[in-house]
Amino acid sequence: MSQMNKEKTKKGALVRLLQYVRKSLGLVFLSIVCAAGSVLLSLYITVLIGRAVDCISVTAGGGVDFGKMTPILIEIAVFIPIVSGLQWLMYFSTNKISHKTVKQLRTDIFAHLQEMPLSYIDARSHGDILSRVVNDVDAVSEGLLQGFQQLFTGVVTIIGTLVFMLSLNWQITLVVVVITPLSFAVAGIISKLCFNKFREQSAIKGELTGFIDERIGAQRLVKAFGFEKNAEEKFNEINERLNVCGRRAQFYSALTNPCTRFVNSLVYAGVGVFGALNAVRAVSGGFTVGDLSCFLQYANQYTKPFNEISGVITELQSALASASRIFALLDEKAESSDEGKAALEDCDGTVALDDVYFSYVPEKPLIEGLNLSVKSGQHIAIVGPTGCGKTTLINLLMRFYDVTSGEIRVNGTPIKDMTRSSLRANYGIVLQETWVFKGTARENIAYGKPDATLEEVIAAAKAAHAHSFIKRLENGYDTVITNDAELSQGQRQLLSIARVMLALPPMLILDEATSSIDTRTEMKIQSAFDTMTRGRTSFVVAHRLSTIREADCILVMKSGHIVEQGTHDELIQKGGFYAELIKSRSEG
Repeated sequence: MSQMNKEKTKKGALVRLLQYVRKSLGLVFLSIVCAAGSVLLSLYITVLIGRAVDCISVTAGGGVDFGKMTPILIEIAVFIPIVSGLQWLMYFSTNKISHKTVKQLRTDIFAHLQEMPLSYIDARSHGDILSRVVNDVDAVSEGLLQGFQQLFTGVVTIIGTLVFMLSLNWQITLVVVVITPLSFAVAGIISKLCFNKFREQSAIKGELTGFIDERIGAQRLVKAFGFEKNAEEKFNEINERLNVCGRRAQFYSALTNPCTRFVNSLVYAGVGVFGALNAVRAVSGGFTVGDLSCFLQYANQYTKPFNEISGVITELQSALASASRIFALLDEKAESSDEGKAALEDCDGTVALDDVYFSYVPEKPLIEGLNLSVKSGQHIAIVGPTGCGKTTLINLLMRFYDVTSGEIRVNGTPIKDMTRSSLRANYGIVLQETWVFKGTARENIAYGKPDATLEEVIAAAKAAHAHSFIKRLENGYDTVITNDAELSQGQRQLLSIARVMLALPPMLILDEATSSIDTRTEMKIQSAFDTMTRGRTSFVVAHRLSTIREADCILVMKSGHIVEQGTHDELIQKGGFYAELIKSRSEG
């Protein structure tokens, strides 16, 4: 990415973050008022301290004029708690702004992810997406929190001290103003270096999170194939890149504070020298020692915001780098809207595919010219070698992916003309890859029908032959399942089958639904499937002959085409590709 594009990205991220902050304008206004009040009162307290210093005579035999000093000290004692209260209110407001902003940001990210096409999720590391939702949002939160606090107080402090210094002595103030641009120049140069490195660091963090997520999920395979050393080497390679990038980012950011402090020390020294000369030369009523005391404090207060802002520049640059990754995710194209489309109602289960073409990658065609007509209540089995398009066909039926060309119709209506939610609500699906979320066994079964009664849930579990193992759990149907390790793969698959048996939609998709279940249990479930599929259109992807044999129609797929179709007996007699598949499995 060119330097110009990087600057454009950073500015764009900042502008969009400020648009989120605009939703808290009331709190922003309150923060500014509190910041102004606390800073101005602090500056006035400095004036009072200078007046108190002038109550001390430095001449021989002089003393302290307590008559003049006492009311000044009382005034200081009154304003100090007020300043503290205003500062607390400002910090409370900026904290709330930050938390409200990142809460809305997380909400928008998660909502956008729900609208993203599966093609985006499938093509990217889940760990990297997780890193953007969690790590990058946290970085934005920390950057906003510190940034707003320093911004509000810093701007008012710089303007206020300049005004107060000008009221005391414009010549010495000029010394301060002339040296100040050096601080801006130093901070600006280092800021650019920091942003580039923190953006790179965020990207590597996403890569590392994705790698760890994949390896933890496949830890059994890693151990089974003795891949631990290779995995460790790959981890160390990514971790080292993150280490090098992180060190450079921290090195650049660490330069900011000492460099700006050096410039600020020049300001303080200049004020001290010129102020002392003016105090020595001053006649009665001129520039006093108390004024010099005020000026030195003002010089310190004036330079303090630059030091503080430079101190949080690391967080700010990290926040902008993370924000640019977040907004890149939010800018990804969502699924086409269903607005204005009709819902699928009274589904009779008829499905037709007319000259359907589809490919995941344009240069690699997968499904070409696929035609299929399924009558209501038919039991369709889909068989074929790995990669022939069986699962892809299911993705197209469910409209997880849209066809490249051609048309799929349900109830005689093109599925592109109906809402996705209503189409999917008419399908019950059990996949080979089971999914169990953190919740009770009852909640997992009732996922597709949350208002189901306990009796209905138990009936579905019994039909799926899951009731017996659920009863053996610690609290039965109220047992909270916290992770996959608590249940075997077969038990998780039985829960998935029970979900479908509870919802009983008019169409079913079973993709290797009994692949992890023992033969005896499969025979029992097959009987339940026969009852469940009666009168319902069903598509079954299976390798087991027992699942295929009873189908009304078997679709034999090869390289994205239906090369044969018919009943088991018809295809065996034909002696074609299907017969070869069955023969190879029998011999295996």
